[in-house]
Amino acid sequence: MYKLALKEDIFTVISGIIEKEKLTAFVIGGFVRDLILKRPNKDIDIVVLGDGIDLALKVAEKTGNKSKVTVFKNFGTAMFRYEDMDIEFVGARKESYNKNSRKPNVEPGSIEDDQKRRDFTINTLALGLNKKNFGQLIDPFNGIKDIEDKIIRTPLDAGITFSDDPLRMMRAIRFACQLGFNIEKDTFEAITKNKERIKIVSKERISDELNKIILSSQPSVGFKYLDNSGLLQIIFPELEKLKGVDIKNNQHHKDNFYHTLKVLDNISKKTDNLWLRWAAILHDIGKPYTKKFDEQNGWTFHGHELLSTKIIPSIFRNMRLPLNEKMKYCQKIVSLHHRPIVLSLDEVTDSAVRRLVFEAGSEIDDLLILCEADITSQNNELKKRYLDNFNKVRQKIKDIEEKDAIRNFQPPISGKEIMEYFELKPCREVGIIKNAIKEAILEGIIHNDRDEAFEYMKKKGKELGLKSKT
Repeated sequence: MYKLALKEDIFTVISGIIEKEKLTAFVIGGFVRDLILKRPNKDIDIVVLGDGIDLALKVAEKTGNKSKVTVFKNFGTAMFRYEDMDIEFVGARKESYNKNSRKPNVEPGSIEDDQKRRDFTINTLALGLNKKNFGQLIDPFNGIKDIEDKIIRTPLDAGITFSDDPLRMMRAIRFACQLGFNIEKDTFEAITKNKERIKIVSKERISDELNKIILSSQPSVGFKYLDNSGLLQIIFPELEKLKGVDIKNNQHHKDNFYHTLKVLDNISKKTDNLWLRWAAILHDIGKPYTKKFDEQNGWTFHGHELLSTKIIPSIFRNMRLPLNEKMKYCQKIVSLHHRPIVLSLDEVTDSAVRRLVFEAGSEIDDLLILCEADITSQNNELKKRYLDNFNKVRQKIKDIEEKDAIRNFQPPISGKEIMEYFELKPCREVGIIKNAIKEAILEGIIHNDRDEAFEYMKKKGKELGLKSKT
């Protein structure tokens, strides 16, 4: 019989308590799956034939964590944190569903009932915790074989599984993406047939699964599954609109959907920053609305970065993503993403680099990561030239940063100082002088230095006919 080593001492504690209380319990689901896959997992689900809340309280008391137990009476579950693990206890149950809700009707059941209600065979695996079967595997749906074959498959009829709880369609794709597995043919067909059912799931739950797909090592796999199943058009129509290639006068543009997925995969090799990955997804989102054919220049997308920036808030609102600094960060990166590319193609001037660093501020490094990921040319010689030019831009930024300290630039002369020197109240002239100092620094006319800026302030004031108090 298949047996796994449960090394964490919490399992020994649970085993001792259930023996004393004459209960039967199992560790089940993702922890067991990842134990087999040798993946780290600190979320432990315990199923007991009986009262899950009562067992949780007894285990928590034994481990000195009774005050930390969170009880969810409506769901019959309780959980607490032990060391670096989150442990949840629930009574074994069976479920049934109503058509218009993914919330199940629950009643007590056996371990077999509990395994049947799980989403995928790889998550039905359970290990005994009683003395007689400690660490022994219960695998009624051949989950071990599906792990070996790298298959995502539902334990029961996939159509019923996804109709009952449509979020499981997103989870199937997420697991395939995270684990590098394939979705079994009938299971994927059931996703396609039930795609409309995703509409009864909250936007927050959908976005949570989507973010996990985005944070995987190769997110394009998940987005292709979403696209091929028809889910993408429902949950993220703005991205789906990037698909397709138009041809006119034997000229065509690249498919911006697959280009975006390539950029996303590229950037995922460089960063785990979720919102920078989101910026990669959104950087060309305005292209379908700015696409034009010019007889001389072919297909153009002028102004797409500005329109993409304007579209982002509606996407974040619709997907219930945070309408805060995360969104503004994405907007900033997207609005500037074409600037370094232009610099890399032309002779780079100091003033152009200063302006880019000034506008990007602390996001300049992230911006450059996106821009390099945006180079997806199949022409290796062209790609190498772009990347070489980018290295020149990076060096130029470093040199100017060391010399002029433009990143997160703060004017060396404040508006208050200007008003005091010229004995002014808040007025248009103060703004003119402040802006003139900023422009002079960015253009390299003066250094980012207080003394030089002060002299320049006096000069501009004189040009405006202002007199100092001295």
